[in-house]
Amino acid sequence: MPSLEKAIITNTNTGERVQVQFNPEEYTLSKEINYAQTAVPGLSSPILQFVHGNLQTLEMELFLDTLEAHPGSGASDDVRGLVKKVTGLMRIDPATHAPPILLFTWGSLSFTCVLARASQRFIMFLPDGTPVRARLQVTFNEFRNVDLEAKEIKRETSNYTKLYVVTQGETLSAIANNTFGNPALWRPIAIVNGIADVRQLAAGTRLVVPQLPFRDPETGEVYA
Repeated sequence: MPSLEKAIITNTNTGERVQVQFNPEEYTLSKEINYAQTAVPGLSSPILQFVHGNLQTLEMELFLDTLEAHPGSGASDDVRGLVKKVTGLMRIDPATHAPPILLFTWGSLSFTCVLARASQRFIMFLPDGTPVRARLQVTFNEFRNVDLEAKEIKRETSNYTKLYVVTQGETLSAIANNTFGNPALWRPIAIVNGIADVRQLAAGTRLVVPQLPFRDPETGEVYA
């Protein structure tokens, strides 16, 4: 019967690998997305607007044991040496001024990450107080940067990037000033929302605000 594949934590900065003693019994992958809520008087529920995605996290418990390090000899190693191999992955690298980027692999799971949290619990000791068993609760945060985003996600650019809810008495010029910092740039908002009479804006109206620079599709005029 073939032996079970062991999970490995690789320091991508140095190439050093930490092989876990015992594979975790389970692991949890989590992902969240942030939405902003805008409460508008008269509406039955707040308006949701996507803000950003949060990092994916990988959580698990690692079991470390040195009780059987020297079977039959009556001697055991201090388990804190094994613990430090893992917690040491949070040390700041002098060359990069940041903790190392890691690769956690186990079977088909491959997770590029950093070690964000490690909680140590020592559960067995020798008569002299030396800890020989420990449980290590660890949390890895997904590592992302601009280059990875560009390689893995092909985004289509859009001119419609923001939702704006009109309040009582607001004008397009006031909205342009609030969103662009320039009241004279009201025309792009009128164009994309098909507003013919800019003097009539009802409170609660939801407008999409274009991204600048904006080109009028009919005249070709550019607003920036």
